[in-house]
Amino acid sequence: MADIVYPPVIATAKLMFRVLDISFDVRGAEHIPRSGGAVLASNHVSYLDFIFCGYAAQPSKRFVRFMAKDVVFKHRISGPLMRGMHHIPVDRDAGAASYREAVAAQRAGEIVGVFPEATISRAFQLKTFKTGAARMAADAGVPIIPMVTWGGHRLWTKGRPKTLTRRHTRIMLVVGEPLPVDPDEDPAVVTATLAERMAALLEEAQRDYPDTPTAAEDRWWLPVRMGGTAPTPEAAAAMDEAERQARAERRRTA
Repeated sequence: MADIVYPPVIATAKLMFRVLDISFDVRGAEHIPRSGGAVLASNHVSYLDFIFCGYAAQPSKRFVRFMAKDVVFKHRISGPLMRGMHHIPVDRDAGAASYREAVAAQRAGEIVGVFPEATISRAFQLKTFKTGAARMAADAGVPIIPMVTWGGHRLWTKGRPKTLTRRHTRIMLVVGEPLPVDPDEDPAVVTATLAERMAALLEEAQRDYPDTPTAAEDRWWLPVRMGGTAPTPEAAAAMDEAERQARAERRRTA
């Protein structure tokens, strides 16, 4: 697969990291294989997660093909870039085609990036996982690579204003050991194991993250269990459901 767009996009992103003094603590990058297909499964706390997760694959010289909402591909600016980087559009009303494309990419030796939570976690804790990563890995005959990202939500996350010019932000990326998937294994069991591994990785990232809030109003980016003021998982779930219903109503009346 020819990659003409991906390299300059990466170079531009790295330049912006330097300009904004965004620093990275990347752990476990050696777990991302230098060849062969895989599912890269990450938590989801920021609209920038796909950029940071892709950064973790750089030491292995791999390009990650992320599955993303098809609306991103329809945007006049992001659309050509997403298609040029061979990311995979997901139509929630017709997901079978996207699934087949992702499995085909993995069988062809590509790493496909997915967010098992499907949407950003407003609570900054893991939400309930979908089983798609497990099913894809089983169908493609590839492992799942669990990883987590932390810190990017301070730049841009759901329900908060963008602060993309914020300087000196620290990003933690922790990659776990590949999880082999038996084709005959129950996807729900594989998904539960994946969630356990990612929960441990997230706890490590949150525990070792070097920054702390400087004022009470800055505690919004910490989960409740760490003394932060982010929504509780229950409150976040209610907000997600209200958003889902509002979206469905807009489609109904369109």
